[in-house]
Amino acid sequence: MVESAGHLNPGDPGVAFSRFVLAGGPGEPLDDLVRHVWVARWDVPSGEVRTQRVLTYPAANAVLQPAGATLHGPSRVLTTQDLAGRSWVVGVLLRPAATRALTTTEPTRLVGRWEPLPGAPLPAVAAAMAHAPDAADAAVAALLRAWLGPAAARVDDAGRLANAACRVAEERADVLRVADLADLLGTTTRTLSRVVRQHTGLTPKWLIECRRLQAAATTLHADPGADLAGLAADLGYTDQAHFTRRYRAVVGETPARTRRHAPAAA
Repeated sequence: MVESAGHLNPGDPGVAFSRFVLAGGPGEPLDDLVRHVWVARWDVPSGEVRTQRVLTYPAANAVLQPAGATLHGPSRVLTTQDLAGRSWVVGVLLRPAATRALTTTEPTRLVGRWEPLPGAPLPAVAAAMAHAPDAADAAVAALLRAWLGPAAARVDDAGRLANAACRVAEERADVLRVADLADLLGTTTRTLSRVVRQHTGLTPKWLIECRRLQAAATTLHADPGADLAGLAADLGYTDQAHFTRRYRAVVGETPARTRRHAPAAA
């Protein structure tokens, strides 16, 4: 099962998630385009709502659901989605290189926005989702491979550098400065900033910040008793006040509030 740090309140009753990869591993063409596929199915009692809280990765998502297919750019702040009734959604968490392979819209114009994705195989995916979950996921995976395969040929070296920047910024907790990230990738901060912006619409600094705030929010959800000062230090913030300011600016609430509500959400 693929794990995701972006979904900040997993485990809501009546909402089931599955995640799987499309590529067989690093080096395969689809690995340049797709991080993983996420599928949500929900059956929420009448009159109730399940609010999903997401701090998106610094890349776009292709989203297929009964209402249509759309391409969603990353967001710099936490986003929420209210789920009601009974339905489903299939999402493809794309790597940074994928955006320029799937749309002519500049990534800077997609930050916090979405646009229609007319080429997606929505009718076939909808038919597949009528089956039992395991069979549906397998059928959806095959459809997505066939759809995205040709786009993999349009990924270039700049796109691969943007992919690597996001991967290293997420995996290396010791990377706290853009200069450190550039050094690890063997490039300059100027080149890194240009390439990341051209493929995500964001800055290398946000790649690092996103990782830290995702880690903070998921920690506070799973362990409400976590010490805030210790958490801020572990994540590389200068002090708890700095951590709290950044957390509130992006998540929309203080760390203390997230911690208070975590037991009820869990």
